[in-house]
Amino acid sequence: MSHKATILVVEDDPAMRSGLADNFEIEGYQVIAAGTVREGREAAVRRHPDLVLIDVMLPDGSGFDLCRVLRAQGFARPILMLTARGEELDRVLGLETGADDYIVKPFSLRELLARIRAHLRRERVAAVPAGTVRVGVAEADFARHRLSRDGRELEVSAKEMDLLRYFVAHRGEVLSRDTLLAGVWGHPDDVVTRTVDNFVVRLRKKIEADAGRPRCLLTVHGVGYKLVEQD
Repeated sequence: MSHKATILVVEDDPAMRSGLADNFEIEGYQVIAAGTVREGREAAVRRHPDLVLIDVMLPDGSGFDLCRVLRAQGFARPILMLTARGEELDRVLGLETGADDYIVKPFSLRELLARIRAHLRRERVAAVPAGTVRVGVAEADFARHRLSRDGRELEVSAKEMDLLRYFVAHRGEVLSRDTLLAGVWGHPDDVVTRTVDNFVVRLRKKIEADAGRPRCLLTVHGVGYKLVEQD
């Protein structure tokens, strides 16, 4: 590969951390290794990796907390959660704190590498609007993870911003729920299409003048959704 993507591995088990680093380097990636939440946060801020792989259980906190902090600080690259727990509640929590994918131990190295390649490929082609973008009655600043309305900053989750950014990047296109799951959540098997509907409802409350009668984020019945140009 012409550009060696950099992967930050935040894993407290030395053997697992070393094994992942060795395999990623064999695949041609540059690797940054960290063993704690603090080390992971500092490495992400200082080194700007292309992708972060975080173990949920870390000695000084939760991987979910690290994911949430990185998103709040404006880190927009893919984040994958690595854990021995596979309960649905954990998967949902990981995704809603801003993770793009959720991988359960024990896992296939081949599958992990395939998911990493897929996320890096999507990251390269994703169009991230620069500066402030008008969306409905709101204004979005994706670089700073901010959504405001009438001059007031709104509370918005990392995944809501990811979904809104995807709609903006594909403005005018009809997007199916499966397309949105794959493009925003990364691995569609981990969540159901109803998740998209729930997030669209949340976004409409923030960007529409009347969420019950949307004029910006429209439903295309039988297909999916479309973000239309402003009047």
